[in-house]
Amino acid sequence: MRALEGALPKDRVLSKAADLLCYAYDATAGDEGRVPDVVVLPASTDEVACVVRIACDAGVPVYPRGAGTSLSGGAVPVRGGIVLSTAAMDAVLELDVANQCAVVQPGVVIQRLNDLAAEHGLMYPPDPGSVAVATMGGSIAECAGGLRGLKYGVTKHYVTGLEVVLADGQVVRLGGKSTKNVTGYDLVGLFVGSEGTLGVITEATVRLVPAPEARATMTAAFARSGDASRTVAAIVAGNVVPATLEFIDATTLRLVEEYTHAGLPVDAAAMLLIEVDGPPEAVAREADFVERVCREHHGEVERAADDEARERLWAARRAAYPALARQSRGTIVEDATVPRSRVPEMLAAIEDIARRYDLTIATVGHAGDGNLHPTVLVDPDDADLMERAHRAVAEIFRAALDLGGTLSGEHGIGSAKAPYLGWALGEGGLDLTRRIKAALDPQDILNPGKFTA
Repeated sequence: MRALEGALPKDRVLSKAADLLCYAYDATAGDEGRVPDVVVLPASTDEVACVVRIACDAGVPVYPRGAGTSLSGGAVPVRGGIVLSTAAMDAVLELDVANQCAVVQPGVVIQRLNDLAAEHGLMYPPDPGSVAVATMGGSIAECAGGLRGLKYGVTKHYVTGLEVVLADGQVVRLGGKSTKNVTGYDLVGLFVGSEGTLGVITEATVRLVPAPEARATMTAAFARSGDASRTVAAIVAGNVVPATLEFIDATTLRLVEEYTHAGLPVDAAAMLLIEVDGPPEAVAREADFVERVCREHHGEVERAADDEARERLWAARRAAYPALARQSRGTIVEDATVPRSRVPEMLAAIEDIARRYDLTIATVGHAGDGNLHPTVLVDPDDADLMERAHRAVAEIFRAALDLGGTLSGEHGIGSAKAPYLGWALGEGGLDLTRRIKAALDPQDILNPGKFTA
């Protein structure tokens, strides 16, 4: 403690019980958490490096933390030690319009970057549901995706440079503003999605893209959820790639409408929320195609009349998790992902698992890229319910893998999914992951208990 207080101003070294408790959890419901021994809020790369060197010398764990919005236990200090919050490192260091990129510190909130980029007709495409509070460092560490992932991809497609503090306190700079770079191993890619287990991100260079000229947003309500899922496959098969193609099931529709009063079709078995964007002529053509496909699959289609109606729909979609959380004492939010052609089968599997385990599982997700978010409503104090819920989650993972999918499309592995990582990677892949970790962090001090726990 004294070494940390000597390295940082005392007001950025937190040790009071009430302060520590705030950092014992992230947004992963049902996680028991672990109170850290101390929390530090460095304000520069040098301060981060100093903290990591102190931890390395003492063999103490360090848990990098952004806004704590992780849904996989990625920021939980499972072995005590030091939580290193990057909240104080929140500067947009450069907005380079000529090169369509930005240089940011890890504590920059994603929405703030987008607001600044919008002033120049640009945008940062990764768009997680927590975009208004999630930070760049955390989203890069988790390789966040979001609502625009179908057309624009995920975080790893936009990070071209990083500054990282390694486990021994060494500072390295990787990549830069160049959009093409095949010099040596893809070291930038190694750290994107590594969940703070290999290094602490202290600066990032990210690509920006021109904001679309036009958008068309619509909903399609279905009396049968199977029709909705088949519509997803038909739209993508028609070589039209919407910016967003979201699936919302009946349970979520009802609860979100109670929460937001957005005018959602609560009598529907499922709803798709779809947006196409681009040049006006292309938007008009693609919107007509999407609407026709929805109607062919028995969907009742309604287009947003103006920007206000559009924003109301997207606000309702982003409210899905808060709306579900109001209905129970806890939620387990997963993001099993399958090839998009297998979405109907995955949705059917989730419904079957919910019935067999007598659980309420509400499903929303980015159906266009196969990324579904089955959310189990639970009560942490009900041991039988929690046991059934965890068995159901394991079956959901197995179903996704059997359909050619994966454990996570955007939420990461963290501590919550670490026991299942071998299912997806196999022994060879798991061994390689452990070897990379051991090479870069031989003392296992950086976010231990994650990935290969």
